[in-house]
Amino acid sequence: MFAVIRTGGKQYRVAPNDIIEVEKIAGQPGDIIELAEVLLLGGDGGPKTGSPTISGALVAAEVIEQKRGEKIVVFKKKRRSTYRRKNGHRQELTALRITEILTDGKKPSTAAPKAEAKKADKPAPKAKTDSKSAAKKVEAKPATKKPAAKAVKKAPARKPASKPKKK
Repeated sequence: MFAVIRTGGKQYRVAPNDIIEVEKIAGQPGDIIELAEVLLLGGDGGPKTGSPTISGALVAAEVIEQKRGEKIVVFKKKRRSTYRRKNGHRQELTALRITEILTDGKKPSTAAPKAEAKKADKPAPKAKTDSKSAAKKVEAKPATKKPAAKAVKKAPARKPASKPKKK
């Protein structure tokens, strides 16, 4: 199942577990956000469109992070008049993970995303290291001393030979 939603003046085609970047939406990482402006639902059967939105349809998303986009440089210039203006802009963005697409006025479940997040945050088990094999590796490579570099004497600089004087 997929949906077309509208947020921040733009439209996005989303499906469950998609990650999208939208213009800034208030919320902390881990919060569940409801996006109610669903323009189209597709998947089972044919697509269902709204005029302009589908009533009772809802997309639930989890905030992953709040960040800023790449810098855009705005440069204006008029020739022969010493007019130059340089400005930069970085758009504030919100990264969202789409958790579920709901229809018929259902409310999003808050327990499902947190249970998945706990599984993902669990670190992988570390491989056990054998202390004997680690000791063998250390012993196998003895430290070798390099001989000190010998000081090289430089010959004094010679003066250029002078030309004999003519009589």
